[in-house]
Amino acid sequence: MRSAATTPDAYLESLPADRRAELAAVREVILEHLPEGYAETVDFGMLAYVVPLERYPGTYNEKPLQLAALAAQRNHLSLYLMCVYGDEERETVFRARFAAAGKRLDMGKSCVRFKRADDLALDAVGEAIAAVGVEEYLERYEAARG
Repeated sequence: MRSAATTPDAYLESLPADRRAELAAVREVILEHLPEGYAETVDFGMLAYVVPLERYPGTYNEKPLQLAALAAQRNHLSLYLMCVYGDEERETVFRARFAAAGKRLDMGKSCVRFKRADDLALDAVGEAIAAVGVEEYLERYEAARG
């Protein structure tokens, strides 16, 4: 489900109240832990936490680099964690933190699927977001692009 909203608040307002409340709870954790230099926006029809183009304009698709994203899909909610994707050590720690919290992790490459915020180990989400500053993220991006 892709939203036509252009601001984070408009995105949330476009959702049914129950889904809005669940995403708002996860959004709060992300915003509490988001390192300086990232910005919240709407991109690809979802809430996105990005390196603004003013900071790093040379992306392959001329879109801001996403550290994370949050979306309401048809049958679930999604949290995309590019800060975990492609980093084996961070992924291992993230998975271990979920297990230690007694939470079932439904994760693809970068997508964590959930129905309610309580399904998530929110401390692990916050730690994953906080762990990657803009400079490190840009270094990882440039190394991956060669």
